[in-house]
Amino acid sequence: MSTDPDAEIDAAADTGRGVAPDDDAANGQAADTFAAVDIGTNSMHLLVARVLPSRRFEVLASEKEMVRLGSGAGDMKTLTPDAIDRGIDCLSRFRQIAEISGAQIKAVATSAVREADNQAEFLRRARAEAGVDVEVISGTEEARLIHLGVLQAVAVYDRRLLLIDIGGGSTELLIGRGGETEWVRSLKLGAIRLSERFFTDGRSSPKRIERCRQHVRAFLAPLRTEVRSRAPEVCVGSSGTIGALATMIGHLRGDPPKGSVNHFTFTRAELDKITQVLGDAQTPKERLRVAGLEAKRADIIVGGAVLLDVILDELGMESLTVSDFALREGIILDQLQEYHGDSLHHLSDLRRGSVEHVAELFDADRAHSDHSTNLALRLFAATADLHGLGPEVVDYLEAAGLLSNVGRFISHSAHHKHSYYLIRNTDQLTGFTDHEIELIALVARYHRKSAPKLKHDEFAALDDTDRHLVRVLAGLLRVGIGLDRAHAGNVVGLDCAVEPPAEDGGRRRLIITVTVAAGADASLDIYAAAERRSLLEDALDADIELTTTTGAGR
Repeated sequence: MSTDPDAEIDAAADTGRGVAPDDDAANGQAADTFAAVDIGTNSMHLLVARVLPSRRFEVLASEKEMVRLGSGAGDMKTLTPDAIDRGIDCLSRFRQIAEISGAQIKAVATSAVREADNQAEFLRRARAEAGVDVEVISGTEEARLIHLGVLQAVAVYDRRLLLIDIGGGSTELLIGRGGETEWVRSLKLGAIRLSERFFTDGRSSPKRIERCRQHVRAFLAPLRTEVRSRAPEVCVGSSGTIGALATMIGHLRGDPPKGSVNHFTFTRAELDKITQVLGDAQTPKERLRVAGLEAKRADIIVGGAVLLDVILDELGMESLTVSDFALREGIILDQLQEYHGDSLHHLSDLRRGSVEHVAELFDADRAHSDHSTNLALRLFAATADLHGLGPEVVDYLEAAGLLSNVGRFISHSAHHKHSYYLIRNTDQLTGFTDHEIELIALVARYHRKSAPKLKHDEFAALDDTDRHLVRVLAGLLRVGIGLDRAHAGNVVGLDCAVEPPAEDGGRRRLIITVTVAAGADASLDIYAAAERRSLLEDALDADIELTTTTGAGR
């Protein structure tokens, strides 16, 4: 292992890429490696993933190139020779990367190739020169695969969702629930297609924007009643265009995403605002002054923004949640289903599944983490009247508890700090927003040693409400971990009672009655919990007293 702590953290935080490759092999379990290639109008994407027996996958490689396959092709009827050359060169590089991991490659092409009258030339050259067989898929199949991917990233499985995926040449709309597709449409509307028609050379003006809006409304008019009558409960968006808009909206809020935009939610009003800002910047060069905008998107982002703005308005959606997963992840999952010949089971608790996956990679003592977390969760419920936190934050406490010791994978010394970096830098925690992951990482970071302080930059960056949350949850976790100091499960339950302050003043008293398994010696556990109670006392403004009672055997 490297002697450079930063290098160790970076290596271990890289979502399992070379970190724990032998976990499943050690258990005598097989793992499959697949590669998905998404050949879009604007970009080409590669995802290489090692699928675990649990049906989760571990990313081995991820590449993206803005090839602009459909650029400069009028109404996308012909792929230009230069565009084909760029596409074949990119496919060749992607194949070489996939072969490093011995991955089975599935490449699919969407709008640009689907509509091209010379698609046969592209497919022939892809096979002959890049060594890749490309499957051209319909808009409906594209939407199905995107839906499959999105459900692995955003916790909306049990809700009726409207899915919006904006590509360069087409936009896919889907309504589904519980993994089933109820309605789907593919529209010949995309960021590049609209830009080439209405924003030549990337230039915008109020007149051009209004013409673009009218064009999009005409496409959506027949769908408006269909979608609204199905009453989708939540709107989810995928694709680079939507992710780029989310990033700019975050900057506009003054709170830019620190990492992934997965689960980032913005309102229609915020989208209206950023669309106006982008439209007012009449050239790509002027648009680069908009915080968070990538230079490669500056010429086509207005078309994409107007398109999404009109879609939300016409279909009656007040907000949109972003999914990092899209077509390429759906391809991986579809390959897995086809390979194994069985259906994919979606966990009812997407968040817990992803947390357990990370814990399995890095925590060698899961029994202790599980037990101490369970005790902390019981404390949370028993002290609800004191801390005032809602049930929605229970997931943060559970995740932080289960992941609090993953930093030991790096080193036992200062492992709480290593846990923070591992949690913060993994992309395996699906179902959480970037801000939620920050809170989870901080609670895990403060499960031992120093209490939260304003001199700690990450803690200082929080607002007062989140600071209180971190202090309470970290305090509960410290006591829960203390109550299993012997790693023996001696404490099997607990109850809490609150006594008011004495007449002569002072603080309330929180009496925690610990149930010890019959025949067990929990003296070390009780001592450790008492030693670690000060953070929770301060967070709850109460003095804590620990008492014991004897219960049944383990």
